[in-house]
Amino acid sequence: MREPPSKVISEVPKRPMTFRRATLHDCALLAELNHQLIRDEGHRNSMTVPELERRMKSWLASDYTAVFFEADGAVVAYAVYAEQPEKIYLRQLFVMRNRRRQGIGREAMKILRAKIWPANKRLTVEVLVSNTAATAFWRSVGYRDYSLMLEVMPAAAPPAVNAVAKRN
Repeated sequence: MREPPSKVISEVPKRPMTFRRATLHDCALLAELNHQLIRDEGHRNSMTVPELERRMKSWLASDYTAVFFEADGAVVAYAVYAEQPEKIYLRQLFVMRNRRRQGIGREAMKILRAKIWPANKRLTVEVLVSNTAATAFWRSVGYRDYSLMLEVMPAAAPPAVNAVAKRN
């Protein structure tokens, strides 16, 4: 009978993840990362990176806040959210592709909840139904199913509906 090989555990001390609030000067990077997020989650948004940058500038100049999460001197994730009177709406949370499945998203959520967001507000996030990995992640960090948005795309409308619309 063979002895199981002994495990040599060499843990590198984990440096804590840091965070910083993004500014309007960060919108180009936020747009690049947002473009990756759109592709990765399978969203049908067809905006270009320059269009996303303009949108991000508009958001940050109005109701949204963006936060970068950094480890070892590099951006590993970002979040975009809006604080409303009774809730925090998390619009985006993105973890860099090469840093996924390492606890970065979970750690980012801990930082948001413990150091950035007030504890007395309801937290909301929207997830594409087809994005089962994201749904599982959000449930694992405490979010619960609340609503489901359904839609009918214009090209899929029944002919009778289109005929009535054309007469009016």
